Amino acid sequence: MRLSHSTLERIGPGVRRPAFDPTRLRNGQVHLGVGAFHRGHASVFTDDAIEAEGGDWGVVGVSMRKPDVADALVAQDGLYTVETLDAVRRYRVVGSLRRALTLPLQPDGVMAAIADPGHALVTLTITEKGYCLDGDALDLEHPDIRADLADPDRPTSAIGALVAGLAARRGAHGSPMTVISCDNLMDNGRRLLGAVLALADRRDPDLARWIEAEIAFPDTMVDCIVPASTPASRARVDAVLGLTDAASVQREPFAEWVIEDGFNGPRPAWHKVGVTFTRDVAGARQLKLHVLNAAHSALAYLGLQRGFDFVRQAAADPELAHGLDAMIAEEIAPALPSLSVADYYARTKERFANPAIDHRLDQIAEDGAFKLSQRLYPIILANARAGRPTARMLAVVQAFLTRCPPADLAALQALFPAELWADPALRSRLIPSTLTLQDPSHA
Repeated sequence: MRLSHSTLERIGPGVRRPAFDPTRLRNGQVHLGVGAFHRGHASVFTDDAIEAEGGDWGVVGVSMRKPDVADALVAQDGLYTVETLDAVRRYRVVGSLRRALTLPLQPDGVMAAIADPGHALVTLTITEKGYCLDGDALDLEHPDIRADLADPDRPTSAIGALVAGLAARRGAHGSPMTVISCDNLMDNGRRLLGAVLALADRRDPDLARWIEAEIAFPDTMVDCIVPASTPASRARVDAVLGLTDAASVQREPFAEWVIEDGFNGPRPAWHKVGVTFTRDVAGARQLKLHVLNAAHSALAYLGLQRGFDFVRQAAADPELAHGLDAMIAEEIAPALPSLSVADYYARTKERFANPAIDHRLDQIAEDGAFKLSQRLYPIILANARAGRPTARMLAVVQAFLTRCPPADLAALQALFPAELWADPALRSRLIPSTLTLQDPSHA
């Protein structure tokens, strides 16, 4: 028997149910990229906010490529279970996700959801590469963007879906809205706005001007370890529920969400349930990207070389742990002098050691060129210019290149852009003889 509205009362006694009636909840927001992270992070905050203060903040979730997740959620009336991995595992059913769509199959439905005057928010978790950026700017030659320029009413990318939906919103009623990136990008709000404006301007310069005036794009920082669901995790959930849940997710106990306080319209009572609103997200994001995320990448590439499968295994290896401690203390902390790197890293190590979490290193290792260009490259370059050490970070880069050979010039250039090759003195400091790289212009 499947988890759904009709079976919700049958779930086991150890599972927390929504404290509101999901069937009476109207939609107030759209989420692009309804994968495990969103379901384990933002939707939990939204459930808590509805329980704390009420409001119609149901979520229309959108799968960006494949219908698998959307289909599973539709079959369960949007309900799914979150398993919190701790010394004692905890379980709760989340009720704020009310509809699920798939962009390639239902583009009109996605655009209508963004245009709906009752929807005040769009949030996104589409991974770094989903923004189709070349540096800070939209890559107009990206295949998805070229497809969106050719057929704007059947968008392929998240940027295209936003522009098409906002065009429909402007044409229907012109209500303001807030669009929130929840991905690990520096200046994610500003960069998302820039990408949307670039594509909108190609479609209609007046649309771009309206978006810039009426749609807010606050910066954010999100943090929660959400390992991929496994047959074992799904079996645990089903056993506790006494029902089948094809959309369950697992996560760690810790969760953080920091949002720039710059909305253009209403929002859920997130401030009452642990979300931090601030005028400056930069410090929190730098700690997340350059400490936690950088450490994750280091453990992934170096740990995979040693045959480990999970973060907790790599973090427990004495040699890897010593090297990671040194990288943070000697190379990353000096580049972030105004931040409490040591305290943050101490909490991060505790999270990595959680014995209940099987966070796969190969999952973290995916899209390495994009991730390292955000997590390590800015610190590597800053240290090289200041004469500070870079060797341990470069060892991570070399471990990445072992999995992605230097012949992959796109990956190489994402890590070491043209400015590096143009400065021989900087290049000689940054790239020791042990790291065999080739100038892409001479490859």
